[in-house]
Amino acid sequence: MIINHANLAILNQAYNAAFQSGRTTAAPMWNQLAMMVPSTTSTEKYAWLGAITKFREWLGERTYQNLKQSDYSIKNKTWENTVSVNRDEIEDDQYGVYKPVIQQLGQDAATHPDELVFALLQAGFATRCFDGQYFFDTDHPVGQPGQEVSVSNFQGGSGAAWFLVDTTKVIKPIIYQRRRPYAFQSKTSLTDENVFSRNEFVWGADGRSNVGYGLWQLAYASKEGLDLQAYADARASMQSQKADNGKPLVIRAAELWVPPSLEQAALEVIQADRLANGASNVMRGTAKVVVCPYLG
Repeated sequence: MIINHANLAILNQAYNAAFQSGRTTAAPMWNQLAMMVPSTTSTEKYAWLGAITKFREWLGERTYQNLKQSDYSIKNKTWENTVSVNRDEIEDDQYGVYKPVIQQLGQDAATHPDELVFALLQAGFATRCFDGQYFFDTDHPVGQPGQEVSVSNFQGGSGAAWFLVDTTKVIKPIIYQRRRPYAFQSKTSLTDENVFSRNEFVWGADGRSNVGYGLWQLAYASKEGLDLQAYADARASMQSQKADNGKPLVIRAAELWVPPSLEQAALEVIQADRLANGASNVMRGTAKVVVCPYLG
């Protein structure tokens, strides 16, 4: 390949297409569990977290519900993934060899939010959310000021963690905050420092984003053994939650998220017609099982 401006433009166009192709072949899971919030500044403050209200009959004057204000914020981070190729390799027509690498770069860009979202979910046992408690905790304060009671969204245990999640709400348990989408870039000009000093062409992708916690009420964690009774108890606890005004939150334990090691146990609880003793499985079909490799 003759290294000139025209040929490099064609090469960059082909590699950009390969990057986009890689993105389209990815199957990210983060958007099942997290809501995407556009960001317009370096740090976004989520003062509305915890502001769960309910309608009432309008009798006389409106009743102004004093919302709990949160100072919870998420600061954006910048992420990059970059590859370099020796100029001589391109000059010797080896550019096709690197096309799968660029496609993988695109796939990685599409699934990088998965890494962030599920790492944060698993860190919820020791990372604080908007109310100052760990995201998965046994003593979240719920109730009017001075009348709070402790509410748990953690069943306990010490084994592999599994999670019940309400994915039916507009708000989700995790926030994926995106400041700038991942974009493909190239540095192949013969006057670029990497070409002049190191005889390398460079391609990469970068973006700005971060993750944080949404409403803890929408996720319930357990490290107990995953069996019918543990699942039933966790489901009942999660769906019994109330708002600060005492009204039911109408939480739905819609999905059961498990690591691959708990797939069989989860399917036995959710999909088996009968239990080992021959009795009917009354919990059959009560949730969707989602096996997530990132939870391993």
